[in-house]
Amino acid sequence: MFRFVMCVLCATAFAMPAAAQSAKPSAKETPDKLSGGPRPQISARVPPTISFRSKYAPGTILIDTKRRRLLYVRSRSRAYLYPITVGRLGFQWTGTKRISAKRNWPDWRPPAKMRERKPNLPKLMTGGLYNPLGAKALYLGSSLYRIHGTNNAKSIGQAASSGCFRMHNTHVAHLAKIAKVGTKVVVMNALPSRLARSFAKQPDQQITSTQRRRSEPRRRAAPRKRSLAWRRAILGLN
Repeated sequence: MFRFVMCVLCATAFAMPAAAQSAKPSAKETPDKLSGGPRPQISARVPPTISFRSKYAPGTILIDTKRRRLLYVRSRSRAYLYPITVGRLGFQWTGTKRISAKRNWPDWRPPAKMRERKPNLPKLMTGGLYNPLGAKALYLGSSLYRIHGTNNAKSIGQAASSGCFRMHNTHVAHLAKIAKVGTKVVVMNALPSRLARSFAKQPDQQITSTQRRRSEPRRRAAPRKRSLAWRRAILGLN
């Protein structure tokens, strides 16, 4: 069984949206197990394609930490460009990994050391709209890090995690479709200026309310066994 791991601060900055129309009855909740909520269908959203002439092989993922961008190399001259969240100061890293697994609506299991610091955290939070890992996760080797979605669109473009890379749910759905297990992921402080010329001066691409309405499933309020206030309290977010 694949061993789930969690980057430490990925849980501290996520939104808790209302249940979706496709909500299913959740499993019984306990202090040790928390439901992640509904798992609606997330449609993939294609990011912009930019000019990118490099020697990187097609199919390579590049992460520019300084500019908070993820690139998927399509060819020797083109690449997809995604805005992302990177590690906060002191939690950034560089190196080369490979995608070891992909998961839809991944569960979250906070490490024991994290639960020692925050006793209110559950041992397990099932995947869903309340889960900080979002709709999909791409695991990076055997490390603690992953590329994953987020239910808090406002965090995109910031240095806020402890080493993981967050994407809009619609974007991570797209990346997961084209990036296979074994895909090479190169994390660097910054791409050379000549390679980043086509996007270096662009502002962070925050998703707008209109884009969110078009790309995310419609949601309506539904009866919940536990209130959102309770969820925030149990996670220590109040």
